This record gives sequence, structure tokens and C-alpha cells, in this order.
Amino acid sequence: MQDSDNNTSISFELFPPKTEKGMDKLKTTVARLDELKPEYFSVTYGAGGSTQERTFATVDWLRKQGIDTAPHLSCVGADREEIAEILEHYRHQGIRRIVALRGDLPSGSGLGGMGELNYANELVSFIRERFGDHFHIEVAAYPEFHPQAENARADLDNFARKVHSGANGAITQYFYNPDAYWRFLDDCNARDIDVPIIPGIMPITNYHSLARFSDACGAEIPRWIRKRLEAWGDDLDTIRDFGEEVVSQLCRNLLDGGAPGLHFYTMNQSGPVVNICNNLGLRASAT
Repeated sequence: MQDSDNNTSISFELFPPKTEKGMDKLKTTVARLDELKPEYFSVTYGAGGSTQERTFATVDWLRKQGIDTAPHLSCVGADREEIAEILEHYRHQGIRRIVALRGDLPSGSGLGGMGELNYANELVSFIRERFGDHFHIEVAAYPEFHPQAENARADLDNFARKVHSGANGAITQYFYNPDAYWRFLDDCNARDIDVPIIPGIMPITNYHSLARFSDACGAEIPRWIRKRLEAWGDDLDTIRDFGEEVVSQLCRNLLDGGAPGLHFYTMNQSGPVVNICNNLGLRASAT
């Protein structure tokens, strides 16, 4: 969506549903979110391609609705020809944007699950080698650093390799401390990395699931937020109201500071995202 006042670009991440009921829910979610005129929807891809067919089905459905779609593609555990076939499938569909990731190893696979391409920069290079500039490639960025990175410098080196391999832009892991994002941009500028780096935004709706996921992916929940959420326990209404306020203010600070857009991790829910966008004045145009 391009907001008439500040030209803000927004996009939404979905995950492929496991059931027919889940797909019906997703269709309702997409219909509501699409009213906000996002630039695109992205669709996740499970560890080692474990959701491949469901990802294909979700992408197919979105494209049939005329919705611009950016499938995620991970390289770990796959060989070059497998990846080329997937990309050719997407090119045939008219897909022009890919989110290129290393991906996580499937549980229990060990190092033997690694494929011919082991890192996201290798995947980006491969896409450019085989498909030229057909795909706009987004990669992942970690303002608070990847949990598996040796140190902060190594993580920035990894990000630089992805960009210099041909990425057009990046989407960050979610964060709640805007200073982490601004400092990350400063570090990137010092390394002559000048692609757009879009903040990833995670609405707060459930403390326990957010804490568990944040601990796993290395995203920090600031103490002042965590302690309030802990105190409310299972009072989901209070948590959602507080989360909407906190995340709306975070988004406003990011946009006022010059962030090029917002990418929402929707968790296949429309309500929290729509409320945040409404608070920001990012509403669908009247028709």
C-alpha cells in the first residue's frame, strides 16, 4: 500500500495452512488484509521444504486472486536442480519476487541434511546465475543478530554477503527496540550496504507464545514490556490492547525516522494488523 501522506509500503507474511478449515480462515484473513492495499503477501516455506506443496497451493490461490505474492524459498537440504525447478514453477506463474533464506534444518537431520547450497548468499547467487534479474530478491536481516552467529561482526559480514550476491532488499526479524534497527542501519551504511531494509513487525497478542518464539529466534522483548505481559498472565484482552498500543507506537517511530516500509508477521490473523494500520492512518482507500 502506498499511503497518500507518507508513501508507506506495507506487506504481510502468511504461513501455509495445514487443513481445509485453516485455508478457509486464511482466505478470510487475506480478504480483509488486502483491503489495505499491501505491496505483496509473502508465504513461508518449512524447514527443508517440509511445507512445499502447501506453500505452492497457497501461492497458487493468491495468484489466482490477482494478488502479488512473494514465496519464501530456503536452500538447506535441497540441491540446485530442485531449487531451479521450484523457481521455474514460480516464473511460469508470473511470480517476480522471492524471499531467499538459508532455512532451518529439519528436526533430527543433523549436518547430513545440508544440501548443495548451504547459505542464503549462495542461494541468491544461484538465483542470479540461473534467472538473471527476473526475480526481485528479499533476504533476512537481524538487527539484534542471528542467534547462531559467532558474533555481531560475523553476522554483519553474512548479511553483507547476501546483499553483495545480488539481493534487492531485506526484511528484518521482528524487534521491539527501535534503537537496534537504527544502529543496524548505521552499521550497514558503514559497509556500503544501501538496499532498503524493511522492519519486520510482530503484533503482540499472547505473551507465552511470543516469549517462547522470541527466545528461540533471538528477538529481545524489552524488560519493561516483558514484565507487564508477565503480570497479565492469561488476560488476553489486556495483552492485546497493550500490544496494539506498543506496536503502533513502534511503527510510528520507525516511519517517522525514515524506515522505508513495514512487513507484518500476521500469524494468519487480520485483526491485530488491521488495528495497528488503522492507528497509523494506513487505511484502505474508499471505493
